[in-house]
Amino acid sequence: SSWDLTIISLTVFLFGMTGNTLAIYVVLRYAKMKTVTNIYILNLAVADELYIIGLPFLTTQNVLSYWPFGSFLCRIVMTADSMNQFTSIFCLTVMSMDRYLAVVHPIRSTKWRHPRVAKLVSAAMWAVSFVVVLPVVIFSDVQDTFNSCNMIWPEPKDVWSTAFIIYTSTVGFFGPLLIICLCYLLIIVKVKSSGARVGFAKRRRSERKVTRMVVVIVVVFVLCWLPFFIINMVNLVVIIPESSSTAGIYFFAVILSYANSCANPLLYGFLSDNFKQSFRKVGCLGSQSPTGLRLTLCSTHAVKTSLLQEDFKVQSMFL
Repeated sequence: SSWDLTIISLTVFLFGMTGNTLAIYVVLRYAKMKTVTNIYILNLAVADELYIIGLPFLTTQNVLSYWPFGSFLCRIVMTADSMNQFTSIFCLTVMSMDRYLAVVHPIRSTKWRHPRVAKLVSAAMWAVSFVVVLPVVIFSDVQDTFNSCNMIWPEPKDVWSTAFIIYTSTVGFFGPLLIICLCYLLIIVKVKSSGARVGFAKRRRSERKVTRMVVVIVVVFVLCWLPFFIINMVNLVVIIPESSSTAGIYFFAVILSYANSCANPLLYGFLSDNFKQSFRKVGCLGSQSPTGLRLTLCSTHAVKTSLLQEDFKVQSMFL
């Protein structure tokens, strides 16, 4: 129903905006968070947040059964939606390549694994994403027949539509996924072949947490986006009949893709000690007493963290 659609969309929107805003803030706020991996995570969070901003527009169109915002906003929303979708998968691909360099070529990759280089790579990702979505910029508009925001293809429409689905699925999902899988396959080969080397075990432990976090983020991304791309690919071969059940399945696939943007900040907090501590710092700053002193719980956590770092020399999980 319309109410169910609105409630689900609002929940995803609020959680996604809050979590990604928090992730963006802690990376920009704290000096220790400005690492190569975190710079890519920052860009992923920005892409996720901008992607989620389009959800209220999509929900409004579905509830009203027409697009009330005009042609200009239609093109802006469609472009931003597509661009940030591509930026997300490109960012995960770059993060996987960074893990490959860190694990397989730790010495030779030092000059490339630098925050300055990461910023240039991030800028290039956004530029490439914009170029990739130029068809959306050109052909998105409000359909006269259904008064909905969609792609308006020239003739022959079926050929253009099919080519676009294959193009976006290849460039925006299956192609990058192949590169990601290759990176982790090479990482596994390297770890197995070098596991017995002297001094490698210590470095491997310091790399393991970062690699695990990136792997989990990639897996969750694939699980959230795979249904959407499967439906699109199936629709190329078989004409999916329009019904309430098929509409529900498609809506579930779309919402699942938006839910991925909510899941990422949770993954950062669960899998990264640095993110977890930074999130807690933000919570402490927001819960000060009238005298300006932090709550006892926050102070206690800071003391425990300090002692752990002193006694056990806990290393940062980010390089």
